[in-house]
Amino acid sequence: MAGYTKKDINKLCKGRTPEQQSVIKYFLTGGCLSKTMSDQEYESLVRQKVNSLNCKQRALNKIGLDESEVNEIPPVHFEGFVFDDKRAYWKQGQDRIWRSSVYQISWLFFSDTQVYLYQYTMYMNEDSKKEITEEYFYKDVTAVATSSDTAEKEDVLEKVNCKGEATYSRRTVDTDRFKLATSGGSFYCAMTSGTVSDDVIQGMKAKLREKKL
Repeated sequence: MAGYTKKDINKLCKGRTPEQQSVIKYFLTGGCLSKTMSDQEYESLVRQKVNSLNCKQRALNKIGLDESEVNEIPPVHFEGFVFDDKRAYWKQGQDRIWRSSVYQISWLFFSDTQVYLYQYTMYMNEDSKKEITEEYFYKDVTAVATSSDTAEKEDVLEKVNCKGEATYSRRTVDTDRFKLATSGGSFYCAMTSGTVSDDVIQGMKAKLREKKL
């Protein structure tokens, strides 16, 4: 598979900030003669971005409510890398963990009558972002659950030799997502496997049953 040439990568880096260029090179280059950030450095960069957003307060500001108005049950928080976005770069780290250049944070809040959802998707390799707010009456929510999905992508960096020559391949990644199903369709939130307990999911299900009585 052709993948990316050095010329392609230079073109992708053109006009990007030094930080964004480092992210692009992290995903698309490597090898013993190439200096790129480590998996841990990339994780740290993502965490810095997430912390700077203060997404919980940002979500409350967007939906226009005080936290005291959405305390039927504690707010629920999901976050994780996104793999089904066509603009995402993928990489499997030396720790065998898959990461992408797209990261998503979601918050759910529960008032007396409605469920409010806020979602922020950030692109680590560019200035783009997606910010979404949704609200649903309890009667319109049909299910909450986690789902396991498989994403497939071509041109995923496979290996780089000491000459800096890269090999790319088609790869698949199994990911977990939270699903909020409504009468109008389903809404998905990226999540990191194993970070959301069954108690949290059961708590949401119990609240939905209670509100539908």
